[in-house]
Amino acid sequence: MLTCTAQEEGGVSDRQHVEEIERVLGGSQTGRDGFVSASWRRCVEVYGMDPMRRDPAHIVTQSELRDHRQQAEWMIGAARSSLQSLFRQVAGQNYVLLLTDAKGVCVDFFGDDLFVDDLRGAGLYLGSNWSEDLAGTCGVGACIVTREPVTVHQDDHFGNAHVTLSCTAAPIFDSLGELAAVLDISLLRSPTPKRSQNLAMSLVTNAARRVEMANLMAESRRDWVLRLSDSPEFLDVDPEAAVRLDDSGRVLGYTRGARRLFPDGKVIGRRIDEVLGLTIDDLPDLMRDRPTEERIVEMRDGGALFGHAIAPQAPRTMLRGDRRGGPLAGLSGGDPAMTRVLTQAARLAPTAVPLLIAGETGTGKTKLAHAIHMASASGGFLALDCAALTAEALRQACAELPAGATLLLRRLEDLPPATVPVLTALLDGRSGLRAISTSCAAPGALDLPRPLFHRLAGAVLELPPLRQRQDIGWLLDRILRRRTSEDVRLSPSARAALLGRPWPGNLRELEQVLDVAIALCEGRVIDLPDLPAPVDRAAAADEPGETLEQVMEACGWNMARAARRLGVNRSTVLRRLRNAGLQPPA
Repeated sequence: MLTCTAQEEGGVSDRQHVEEIERVLGGSQTGRDGFVSASWRRCVEVYGMDPMRRDPAHIVTQSELRDHRQQAEWMIGAARSSLQSLFRQVAGQNYVLLLTDAKGVCVDFFGDDLFVDDLRGAGLYLGSNWSEDLAGTCGVGACIVTREPVTVHQDDHFGNAHVTLSCTAAPIFDSLGELAAVLDISLLRSPTPKRSQNLAMSLVTNAARRVEMANLMAESRRDWVLRLSDSPEFLDVDPEAAVRLDDSGRVLGYTRGARRLFPDGKVIGRRIDEVLGLTIDDLPDLMRDRPTEERIVEMRDGGALFGHAIAPQAPRTMLRGDRRGGPLAGLSGGDPAMTRVLTQAARLAPTAVPLLIAGETGTGKTKLAHAIHMASASGGFLALDCAALTAEALRQACAELPAGATLLLRRLEDLPPATVPVLTALLDGRSGLRAISTSCAAPGALDLPRPLFHRLAGAVLELPPLRQRQDIGWLLDRILRRRTSEDVRLSPSARAALLGRPWPGNLRELEQVLDVAIALCEGRVIDLPDLPAPVDRAAAADEPGETLEQVMEACGWNMARAARRLGVNRSTVLRRLRNAGLQPPA
C-alpha cells in the first residue's frame, strides 16, 4: 500500500492523489488520459517509485551534459531557430522551453532570467534528465514512451514534487523516422483546467514539425525534396510533410507528417510513385515557377495534395557524368574537408596530371582513385599493389594497356627500390598513361627519388581521417542502404555510440562494424547490443569482471548514474544492491 500525508498540493491532497493511483493500479478508470494511467502503473510496478517522495531534480554532471550536447549538436542547430521563434511567441507568459535528446536529457533551454532559480529547482534547465524511469510521469518521459505529443498537467504527474507543473511535449524524429529529440513547453504554475494548455500543444507540435523540416532540408542538398501540404496557402511557407528522394524516386528520408502516405509504416526505400501519381521526372513541374494552386499531386487512393519540389543543390564542379553529381559526388555527405578534396579531384579528373592520394589506412583512397578514373572518361584501368612489385611484373602488366589508360599504384611507400628505375622509364616512355598513386604515409615522408616523386605527384589530394569528418551520420545511412535490401535502421542509442567512436580503421572499420551489426540484429533496427565492441576500447565499467560495488564506487554511489552506466533501471540497481547486501560507505 502507498502511504501519504494530508498535505495539499495544487488543489488535490496527497491522500487523494495516492488513492487515485491505487485505484488505477487496481484496474479502475479514473478519467485520466490512458497514457497517464499507463505511466503511473510503470512508475510503481516497473520503477518501484513512491509518489510521496520529493526527490530533487535529476541533473547530469557537466561532463555528461557536454557528451549529450555534442551528440545532439546537429539537432540543436536544426531546432535553434524554431525555439527562438516559439519563445518569442510565448514571451511574457512565464513559459520555459526545453529541448531534450531521445534519452530525456535537456540539451537546450529558453526561459526568463528572472525565474532561473525557480526553474533550476524544478529541473526545467540544462542538464535535467526527464526520462520516465527517473522523473516519473512527466511530459518528456511520456512523449519518449508514446512517441506522440502529450500534455502532463499538474497532478497527472506521478510524484508530488511536480504536481504544480504543466508540461506539453512533442516528439522530433530524424529523417529515418527514429526519435531524435523532444520539444517541451512548461509552466511552473498554470490554470487548473487541462484545456488551458491547448494553445501550448498547438505551438509545440508546429515547432517540432518545423524542426524536422529544417533537418531534412539540411541533409538534402544533393537530392530532390518534395514538400506537401493540404492547402496551397501554406505550401511554400509551412508545409505539413516532406520526403527526400534519390534519382530513381525512392525515399531516402522523410518528416513524420509523410508517414500518412505509407499506411503500412515502411517508408525508407519505397518509390514515391507507389502512393502518389507522379515520378521523379515530374518533379520539375512542381517547382516555384508555377502558381501554387496549379501544383496538384494526385494520390493513389483518390485524394490530392499540393506539392513543392526542390531540385538538388550539388556544386557545379561535381556535376559530371549524371544528374546526381557523378561518381565523385557519392563519396561525401557534405563534410567540408571532403568537399574541398572532391572539388579539386573533379577539376583534375579530365587532365593528365599525375595524382598522389594520401591518407590513413581505410580512408577511401582506392575508391577516390576509381571515381577520378570514371569521371575522366579515359580508357583502361590497371591497379597494382606496390609491395613486392617486381620490374618484370610491372613491364608485363603495363604491356597491353591502351593509350589514355589509368595506372593505379597502391601503397606507394612499399615500392621496392629495384623497381624504381623501371617505373621511371615506363612513365617517361608511355605518353598518355595517367598515373594515380596512393600512400598511407605523408607525402613528405615518402622515400623516393625526386625524379620519380615528381612524375607521380603532380598534385596531392589528402583525405581526412573518419574521426575528423562531419558526415559520419550520412555514411552510416548510405552504407546501410547499400548493404541491405530491407529498411534496416539504427536506433538513436546505436547511432550515438557509432558517432562517438574514434574509428582508427576509418571507412573500412565502419563498413565492417555495420556488416557485423546487420548480421546480429534480429529485426530491422540495429541497437547497442548488436554493435561489436571497439577494437581499441580502454578498460571500462561495463566490461566483464567488474563488480557491482566497483561500479557504484566509480559512480560515487549515485543511483541514477550507476543505472545509466549499467543500462538498467534505477529500481534494478536498488534491487541488486539489496540482494548483494551492499550499502554506501558511511
